[in-house]
Amino acid sequence: MALTRRLLIDLSSRRRLFNAGKFSTTHKKKPVLHEAVSLAGFLRCSRALVSWMVAERKMQPSPAVPPAAEHRRRALLRYVVFLAVSLLAFSCWALVSSRIDGAVLAATAGGEHDDNDGIIVRSSTQAEMPASGGNATSRGAVEVGVGTPAAMITRQPSSGETTTTAASAATCDAESALLRVYLYDLPPEFHFGMLGWDGKAAGAAWPDVAGDPRAVPRYPGGLNLQHSVEYWLTLDILSSTTSGDHRRRRPCTAVRVTNASLADVFLVPFFASLSYNRQSKPPHRGHGSGGRSDRQLQGELVRYLARREEWRRWGGADHLVVPHHPNSMMDARRRLSAAMFVLSDFGRYPPDVANLRKDVIAPYKHVVPSLGDSDSPGFEQRPILAYFHGAIHRKNGGRVRQRLYQLIKDEKDVHFTYGSVRQNGIRRATKGMASSKFCLNIAGDTPSSNRLFDAIVSHCVPVIISDDIELPFEDVLDYSDFCVFVRASDAVKRGFLLHLLRGISQEEWTAMWRRLKEVAHHFEYQYPSQPGDAVQMIWGAVARKMHLVKLQLHKRGRYQRTLSES
Repeated sequence: MALTRRLLIDLSSRRRLFNAGKFSTTHKKKPVLHEAVSLAGFLRCSRALVSWMVAERKMQPSPAVPPAAEHRRRALLRYVVFLAVSLLAFSCWALVSSRIDGAVLAATAGGEHDDNDGIIVRSSTQAEMPASGGNATSRGAVEVGVGTPAAMITRQPSSGETTTTAASAATCDAESALLRVYLYDLPPEFHFGMLGWDGKAAGAAWPDVAGDPRAVPRYPGGLNLQHSVEYWLTLDILSSTTSGDHRRRRPCTAVRVTNASLADVFLVPFFASLSYNRQSKPPHRGHGSGGRSDRQLQGELVRYLARREEWRRWGGADHLVVPHHPNSMMDARRRLSAAMFVLSDFGRYPPDVANLRKDVIAPYKHVVPSLGDSDSPGFEQRPILAYFHGAIHRKNGGRVRQRLYQLIKDEKDVHFTYGSVRQNGIRRATKGMASSKFCLNIAGDTPSSNRLFDAIVSHCVPVIISDDIELPFEDVLDYSDFCVFVRASDAVKRGFLLHLLRGISQEEWTAMWRRLKEVAHHFEYQYPSQPGDAVQMIWGAVARKMHLVKLQLHKRGRYQRTLSES
């Protein structure tokens, strides 16, 4: 009885201590230690219970019973003890398992919690991507779970994060970045020389990006801008190792390394889209190319890479090439197809040259100005139901434009007209999209166009009529939250499209409009780069692709030692 009283007193005192919050501080700071204390107390209580049962058994007098009855009584007692011990063991296992799972989740969270659907982010940078393959995970800028909702990547930094972001950016290096990038020092005629920058006069391999951003060579405007992806990526990686205010604002997603052995990916800084736009047709002079044509530059680039040990090591699989314009690098693309491409779509690429398994789809640079959240008209302030302004007569999959034009051109609340950038075309498109509820993004000569991204930054709900389109960052963005998808075969059925759009309620449209305002910054190219913008989203997409690339490369190298011996 004394043992029983001691056991009850011990349990009662533990309950009072727990209810009084004696362990609360320990639980917050060291959850694993708290669970260990709880488990130890549980085991001590269990051990005391067993000891009490044995003592009670010994204290009982041994009655004179027949041998058969004594045998049955002992067998029953052993059975009861066996059940008790089994139940105790199962309870211990269940308790330990649940406590370990909880402790692991708490340790992974790192104590930081985001209000958007419970997403936990370890870093204060707004790079929203899983860590890349290789050893990038150990450097871990960001940790998120598989299947993370799209809302995770739209969170804007709160006022409390500003200082942390600045501090982390100030210490951004090869150990803390998500992706380590080696930049080839190609001659200026492959990149900034096309923009008039003279490397010989400057006495440097690259423009000085550490000073005033306004002094950086400017990319030509107009439609040239829509394929300027390689320009923004190169500027960002050059600025990753410089000092100044712009670096403190820059997220620590990708950082430049000068030691090739440390690199996760090798960036080939060839402004392929600009070279195609400016130098694919004679004369090839006056643009910093030394009089060489786009085709000649492509040939020199292939020969340059073929000589590099970094390319030969894995056949170029860990290299990044940016031919964003659908017609760029026509001569070199197959010879460089082992590399990862950054493209606008796959419309003019055979699947053995470019595909989603290894390549990244990047957004066009929009040409209409972005609407501010407070300047964005709502449902009632947008009188036009559906808007399209562009070329109508297209080839291949773009023939749907002509058929759709014939079906809806005379509808009173539809704007469907031919237009181009000439004669204030961009200004008219800016006004038209901001006055429309839905903007039609119809396949043309290729599955994609910058019209989609003009609509996004105008907060005009895109209607995507392009069966073969591939969309940027679709593994982390759910486009159905802010776009309407219509198959081309349905769109050309009489009355189908307008009936669908008119059936979308004001409440449904407003939800998509709000989501557009949340995601629009993911499609902004800018220098210096900002958290979650298009540049950082591309680096994140590259990191995710590199995970699979590194897996394949490591598996390929399993038997290198065996092959060398044989």
